[in-house]
Amino acid sequence: MNENEKNLPQQDKKLKIRERYRGIDESALDVIPAIPQEDFYNGTTEKRVAVYARVSTDDPRQTSSYELQKNHYTDLVNRRPDWKLVDIYADEGISGTSLNHRDSFLRMIEDCNNDKIDLIVTKSVSRFARNIMDCIGYVRLLKGRKPPIGIFFETENIYTLDPNSEMSLAFIATLAQEESHTKSEIMNASIEMRFKRGIFLTPALLGYDLDEDGNLIINEEEAQTVRLIFFLYLYGYSTQGIAEILTKLKRQTKKGNTTWSSGSILQILQNERHCGDVLARKTFTPNYLDHKSKKNRQDRNQYRQRDHHESIISRDDFIAVQRLIANAKYGNKSILPALHVVKEGTLKGFVSINPRWAGFKPEDYYEACQSAYEDGIVPTDEDREITVNKGDFDLRGYEVAHGQFFDTPGRNIVTIASDEFKFTIATIRKFGDTRTVELLIHPESKLLAVRPVSKEAVNAVTWAKTYNGKLAPKPISGTACLPSIFKMLGWKDECKYRLLGSLRKKDDEQFLIFDLNDTEVLIPKHVIDQAGEQSSSDADLTPFTAAKSKQILAYPSEWGDSFGDAYYEHMQEKQEHETALASWDIKKDSEPYKESDIKVTDRETIKTEIETMIEQMKETVNDE
Repeated sequence: MNENEKNLPQQDKKLKIRERYRGIDESALDVIPAIPQEDFYNGTTEKRVAVYARVSTDDPRQTSSYELQKNHYTDLVNRRPDWKLVDIYADEGISGTSLNHRDSFLRMIEDCNNDKIDLIVTKSVSRFARNIMDCIGYVRLLKGRKPPIGIFFETENIYTLDPNSEMSLAFIATLAQEESHTKSEIMNASIEMRFKRGIFLTPALLGYDLDEDGNLIINEEEAQTVRLIFFLYLYGYSTQGIAEILTKLKRQTKKGNTTWSSGSILQILQNERHCGDVLARKTFTPNYLDHKSKKNRQDRNQYRQRDHHESIISRDDFIAVQRLIANAKYGNKSILPALHVVKEGTLKGFVSINPRWAGFKPEDYYEACQSAYEDGIVPTDEDREITVNKGDFDLRGYEVAHGQFFDTPGRNIVTIASDEFKFTIATIRKFGDTRTVELLIHPESKLLAVRPVSKEAVNAVTWAKTYNGKLAPKPISGTACLPSIFKMLGWKDECKYRLLGSLRKKDDEQFLIFDLNDTEVLIPKHVIDQAGEQSSSDADLTPFTAAKSKQILAYPSEWGDSFGDAYYEHMQEKQEHETALASWDIKKDSEPYKESDIKVTDRETIKTEIETMIEQMKETVNDE
């Protein structure tokens, strides 16, 4: 409708439209006919033809199908005078639900893009693709080229340049995809039934051969290599170091190679079959279309059978290796750490912190602490009595102010983040030239102690270094142990906690003590900002700190109602300190609070076994 017709009455508008669409006499027009589309079956124009063939498995029994497809289409192309064979693109042993590894298919598409092909011939839609998105996508891609490239599916008699082909093609492609889905479900159900009955897939691996019934039988020559790998790792060697040793000894992998890598060593160390067990379904494939395997983190049922076959390594040694692997990233090299607790003296009930071991949970620390006391009962504040002499001033209601409120030089301070402990320079100099200390925690009393120890001590850590000829603080990495400690104390990972400590000293012996309840909190400013954005009621509140500060200093909420500890509570602590001085003994070694739950081969035996095996292997190399 044009502008002049807009203001006309409704009836006149309709008359105008009818008049305009009545048209003119066809004899007044010259028709230029379109070039008729060539009949696919009776064409005369020469076409460069590609043949695509595929079988889904590399089973030898399917080789005949693969060869028959190639021979059939070679003959088909030769029978058509207007067809010229470009190449036969064939993928053998490849699934059609994904383009992964379908190298010949992708090469064919690349040749189409380079104008080397006019027509693709294949047996069926399912041979071309079992993924509907791939099938329709590539059909449309090739059809949209100039000139268009058609695909002929022989079984379904579909030619994609036929304008009426897409509906039937989409329907058949959907059926092909669903058929793959059904097969995948059937296969998964079959595997599940096998595993439920303890029928496992047991491929050969280093240290074992398969007998006629498919059972794992120890190969003693290979088993020696496996034992050496496990013992070397238990002794403290890295996977890379073990790989270098085996390469020098010319030990063979299962495939006969003599060059080893760190990755191949790690795979052997983590394979439970070496301790006689079988764990089924370690990985699974969530999507049958892309075939990408995923580590099974209880997404699917797993099945474990203990003592499925003869072991090469004891189960306890295998468990110890898994724990060591889990903690290797923290720099741990000890054979298998255990929690140690001080059972006598001033530091009774304090648990030694191993900064390089992540296996201890908060409940482990509590159990270790309680083991130092009779019947596991730790004295509490309610169990203590305050003695006041007759005639003394009544100081109830008076408080001893928190030391954090005073900027006193030389204070003992430690800042604890989620990944490290960091002491101030004034603190480390309290112990003179001592560079190594032991950190201990009393989980019931919420106290942290630091005492000087030699570098040979079990849980010794370096807290100081020399910088420009002077002693300077060295942060102590706590990535392994601090998550459990933060959880124990109810601390937040994104914050830092600053503690003020006191030095306890008797004669020439001393240690530091920090109250984990009495802490300042350093909160990142972005956390405060986010909290303000999420809470409209706090939108008008601003922290009492410089606007440009990256961290905001916060104090416990109970400090808002007091300056510090009640006077008599403070005096009680002082009395306890004096009592502790009487039964001092701060050098009392911590000891394991319980026997290990596993019996690992002792270090001396491991050393002897390693030396014996390496010597035998060297003799084998020399004999060759």
